Amino acid sequence: MEFHCSRLKLIRFVNLITYQTDRKISAEQFIDLLRRSTLAERRPVADKVKIEKMLAYGNILVTAWHNELLVGISRALSDFSFCCYLSDLAVDEAYQHQGIGKELIRLTHQVAGEKATTLILLAAPKAAGYYPKIGMDRNTDCFVIKRKN
Repeated sequence: MEFHCSRLKLIRFVNLITYQTDRKISAEQFIDLLRRSTLAERRPVADKVKIEKMLAYGNILVTAWHNELLVGISRALSDFSFCCYLSDLAVDEAYQHQGIGKELIRLTHQVAGEKATTLILLAAPKAAGYYPKIGMDRNTDCFVIKRKN
């Protein structure tokens, strides 16, 4: 279903989105999506080598596509037996509020083994209110050692 409403400037692409768990993407595609999603402000988009390593060493990558345009991504690290850390969840701003992020999370947990693993993520400040709305529990007992400069 494609829905256009000029007054609200809302476009729905629900039935036109395809999800893939086995499609590799380039660093350029990832950087482009990060910029279109606002996640770029918290990711090293100016450092292509670091982005390439992020893609190479994450072991779960779920992507959302509108035709050949990458519109969403979930990049995670998992041991497939106990935990899955969802490191990056990004959806193009033009495609948000259509369930794409929720479906990316569901598929990521499915790939990791939803009966065996707990899915964990650290929410970006702008996204913290989103996760409880889709059924995730807030955990206040998270601790972080920040990277050293």
